[in-house]
Parts: sequence; C-alpha cells; structure tokens
Amino acid sequence: MIKLGNFIQGKWIEGDGDGKLLFNAVNGSPIYAASAEGIDFSAALKYARETGNPALRKMTFQERGRMLRSLALYLLERKEKFYAISFQTGATRIDSWIDIEGGIGNLFSNASLRRKLPDETFTLDGDPIVLGKQNTFMGHHILVPKEGVAIHINAYNFPVWGMLEKIAVNLLAGVPAIVKPATVTSFLTEAVVREIIASGILPHGALQLICGSAGDLLKHVMSQDVVTFTGSAHTGLLLKSHPNILAESVPFNMEADSLNCIVLGEDVAPGQNEWDLFIKEVKKEMTVKAGQKCTAVRRIFVPENKMEDVWKSLKSELEKTVIGNPMNEKVRMGSLAGNEQRDEVKTQVQKLLASSEIIYGSMDSVTVVDADAQQGAFLSPMLLLNKTPFSSDEPHNIEAFGPVSTIMPYNNIDEAILLSKKGKGSLCSSIVTNSSALAKQYVLGAASYHGRILVLNNECAKESTGHGSPLPLLVHGGPGRAGGGEEMGGLRGVKHYLQRTAIQGSPTMITAISNVFQPNAKGNISDVHPFKKYFEDLKIGDQIVTEKRLITSEDITRFADLSGDHFYAHMIETEFNGTMFEEQVAHGYFIMSAAAGLFVDSYEKNPVLLNYGIDELRFTKPVYAGASLYIRFTCKEKIAQEMKEINPEVPMLRGADIPKGIVKWLVEMFDNTDEIVGIATILTMVQMKNL
Repeated sequence: MIKLGNFIQGKWIEGDGDGKLLFNAVNGSPIYAASAEGIDFSAALKYARETGNPALRKMTFQERGRMLRSLALYLLERKEKFYAISFQTGATRIDSWIDIEGGIGNLFSNASLRRKLPDETFTLDGDPIVLGKQNTFMGHHILVPKEGVAIHINAYNFPVWGMLEKIAVNLLAGVPAIVKPATVTSFLTEAVVREIIASGILPHGALQLICGSAGDLLKHVMSQDVVTFTGSAHTGLLLKSHPNILAESVPFNMEADSLNCIVLGEDVAPGQNEWDLFIKEVKKEMTVKAGQKCTAVRRIFVPENKMEDVWKSLKSELEKTVIGNPMNEKVRMGSLAGNEQRDEVKTQVQKLLASSEIIYGSMDSVTVVDADAQQGAFLSPMLLLNKTPFSSDEPHNIEAFGPVSTIMPYNNIDEAILLSKKGKGSLCSSIVTNSSALAKQYVLGAASYHGRILVLNNECAKESTGHGSPLPLLVHGGPGRAGGGEEMGGLRGVKHYLQRTAIQGSPTMITAISNVFQPNAKGNISDVHPFKKYFEDLKIGDQIVTEKRLITSEDITRFADLSGDHFYAHMIETEFNGTMFEEQVAHGYFIMSAAAGLFVDSYEKNPVLLNYGIDELRFTKPVYAGASLYIRFTCKEKIAQEMKEINPEVPMLRGADIPKGIVKWLVEMFDNTDEIVGIATILTMVQMKNL
C-alpha cells in the first residue's frame, strides 16, 4: 500500500497513523492511503508567510508570469504520467484531458496576463483622480500582494484542474498557496505536485500540499490570508462561518455546486442544427466526468409542445453511450470517483423522485464494458421527467452530483427565466436559440442569478467550448447557492489576492511611488532627446517641451485633400452659422500628426524601433487657423519585452531577437493660450543596450 506524502515546510512527509484508504474507482481495489495527522498547520502557514510570500513578492508580474509559463511547459511534457494515474479516478481520456491539460492550459492563460501588467511587484488600478483645483493634489489606487497565504480547499472531481486554476492566479499575484485536495482523488494531485516541486521552478514556500484532513488549519488563518473552497454549499457554509474566518475578516471565496440549467429556445425545432446542438450538449453534460462537474446541467427546460420529441432524442443518444473501464478505447463514460459518491448520488435521486420519474436509466443496473458494475463505482445515466416545475421544489433544490438531469416544460421565455432563477443562484446557464430577441430577453432576465451564460447556436458551435467549460479569462463563480465567489476572470481573479489601497499626494510624489508618470507631475528636462536614449537609460518623467508650430488654413486644406477627410468643419468655404465651430477647424488627426512632427527626433538613427500605437487619444479644444501648437512630451511608463523564441526551421524576422521594451509617452498638446487642445498616450518600441 502506497502512503501519500504531504509537502510541508519544504519537505515530503507522511502523516501519522494508517491513514484513510483510497480506492481505484474502476475496480474497487485499495491503492493508496492518505493521512495528514501530526502536521503542524500553524507552522505550515508561518512558513508560507515568511518564506514563500517574501520570495514571490520580490518578483515582478513579468517574472511571475514567465514562471507560470515555464511550469506549464514542464508539466505538459509529463502529462502522460498523469493520464495513467487519472484512469484510477474513473475518468476517461477525454475526462482526464479536461482535468490535466485544461489545468495546464490555465497556467498558460494566466501567464499571458503578464502582458497586461507592469514589470513591477505592484500595479496601479483605475485612473488617476484630480483632488485639487490647482492640480497639486491627486489620488490613485495601488494594488500590492497580500502578505499571507492562499488556502485552497478543493473538490474531488478535478484533482488537477482544481489546483492549477487556483494557484495560477495567486502565484501571478505574488501570494503562496497551501492546497488541500479532496482526499478521495488526492493521489492524482499529489503526483502533479511532486513534479512541480521536482522542477525547482517555484521559489521555496510557494506551494504546500495536504493529503488528508485539514485538521485545525483554519484556526490559524489571519487577515492577510485568503481561503477558497470548492464543494457543496453545506460544507462551504460551515467553513465560511468558522469563528476565526469571521474574527480575522479573512476573505473567503466559495464556488459551490449549483443546479445549472439549459434552455431550448421556442424557435428551435427538430431537424434544425440547433436542435442537434441542444441534444448533444445535454448528453455531454450528463456523461463527461460521469456528470461530476460543478457546472454540469442539472435542469433542462424545454417548450411544453416539444417535450416528448426532446426526451425521445435524448434517450436515443444516451443509449449510444458506452460505459465501463475508461482504459478501454470504446468507453465514453467511466465510473464515479468512488462508491461513496455513487451511494450519495442514489440517495439524492431518491429524493428527486418525490416529484419526478425516471424516463431513462436505472439506479440499480448498468451495462459496462471491461469492468464489474458492482466492484467499480459505475452508475447509469438517468434522465428524470418533472411535469410540474413551478410547484415542485425538489429539482430546484436537490443536486445529484452524477450523470443525472431533470427535464421540465415551460410555456414562454418569461417562464423559462423564472424557472432558471428557482435554482437560487447558479454557476452557469445556457440557451440554445437562433433568435436574438429571445437571447437578449433571457440573458437580461436571468443574468442576476447566474455567473455565466452561454448563448449557443450554429454560428458559434464550432468554436464554442460548451456549457460546462469555465475559461480562465472569464469569471468562474456564481451568486446565491453557487457561493457568491469568483475563482477566475483574468485580472479580476488576480486582484482577489492583491490589496487595493488609495494613495494621495502630489502628482510628483505619486509618480515617484508608482513609477508611472502622472499628469501635472514635474518632468525631467535635459538636453538629450528621449528618443536618443536606450530603454534602460530612459527615466520615468524624462520630458521635452517642443518649439511652436503655426497652424495655417493651407495646412488644414492640404490635410483634408491628403486624407480625403472633407468633413464640412474642415472646409474654408463652409457657412458656420448653427454649427459648433466659429470657422474652419483643424482635423484632430492633423493636430496629432503635427504633434508627432514636433516631438519626433527624426533625422538620425536612434534606439526607437517603431511606433507601436496610440491609446486614449482625446481632442479637448478646437484648433483654428492662426493658432500655434506646442507639445509637452513625457516618458510615462516602461514595460520590458521578452525575447522572441526563434524556430531555426523558420527564417528569422529582421530584428526579432533585438532586446527591447515598450515605452508609453504622455503627449500633451497646447495652443498659444497654453490650454490643452489634445492629449494622448503613444507607444514606441525601444531598443535595449546590446550587453
């Protein structure tokens, strides 16, 4: 019997005692034992805070992002080792692909978020706020990593994805993690963590693992820690109300299993592509991972006049599902994670039968391939029918966490919306329809009770990831029964592990703190044009104030002819009575172009490689012929770029291997009255020194 290890305080240790037996879900044989008895959880938390946290906090977002990418590549090379173990959880190859490669993909996705973050250990949040009439007092918001540890208490259904999708977010934010997977499938999590630790990619203390009971772990959490939980709403509530969680005001993010639903639009009829999509989606949600997904469809809402056609189509498709040993290539649905889970599903189905009937499947028998139906945790897919969804509470309150769904009728889209809300909050919902009117009505009516809504039709079907697939760059969580949390969501997810603090002071002081130039701060004026400086030599606040350029009527007319923009306000012969303008006005884009002519040092080769784009361009005052234009041009922000990976089999693009970074410049355009007429942020690619 193999005893699983716990990775605590930088060492692999076995818990005391014999531990809890873990079984092969396919044949019922004992394969591992897990114990966390004897672990000093207080010391584990202290180690994470005092060793892992400082190490991660010293790294910039760019470094943390590259770390995640390196880890993803490392794990991807070892995925077959994880697949071999995953079969023992009852998962098919497709089920395991979602768990293993889906989890690794989450690392890649979160690693890519570094491109939206500065090369700093912190980041600013939102826009600067002017607080004084004289422009000497302002406010901003800064985000810094919390000084605690992320504690992840995960469910049994996704032992790899459940861990990787969470630690990707906290590691990018600069916070270490202690992962407590559900014990029943913790052997797969442990295998992945062993590879992570062996890689040496993460700093010491960045990741610890508990295989077994979490004991008194929550007794030792502090206000800088963050606790996340995935599992049942009942257990989540118990943990969320832990006295120490409440006393320390510890952020608690919960993703609870919910009664997600799918709606067949009234416009969809048999024979249409959308009909087939609906049937396929329901079947997939019932059979993938044997229905053990927190996002799985539990409630199926169908127009009453199409009920019989739908359930007949569903029964026909479910009959084609080959169930059995997931290592058999013919099998499309494996077992549940264990006999305890199978017994729990049967108990919940029995409760559902108080107001529903089984129209496909059986609680007592299932035909399996290459396996023993009784020794393994196998269960037949079960389609239930409830004819009275408005007067029946069971299908909206009771979840059978397995291959079980209940089909129910509705008469119009308003009824479908009301029924979707009876689940009291869900992670996700889908509607299959070709009608934009129905889709809009459903989304706006149901959104307040759902964390995510998929509108599925033939147009998006080929690229759609489906009802039950959370995506790392979108919010994963839901209101009410679903827990009220957000595990992911791109930068939104990262910010759960960052402390937002309002900072106030002079623009110059906020610039010095943030390393981002703030409007009205003091610039650094020198005789050397900023375009002549390499990336490393540029300082935030490096600034020039240009000479003036007279804007003439001829300039405006020539630009109109050159660009083809003959908007009436740019024409000298226009009668301007009743317009917003007094006379011929310069094109905003001409003013921007003239500004570039003033601030660009263009006569000699310099470290500026190219213009990368323009952000936040605004024209704030009309410029008429006779006005004089001058520019205040300031280095606003710098972001180093990574060297491109060169494939020796592909001809190298010129300059692809040049060390470089992106520099953001604040461009302020003034007229002869010293009033701002335009403002923009331009981006240039600037070469680094050849070291």
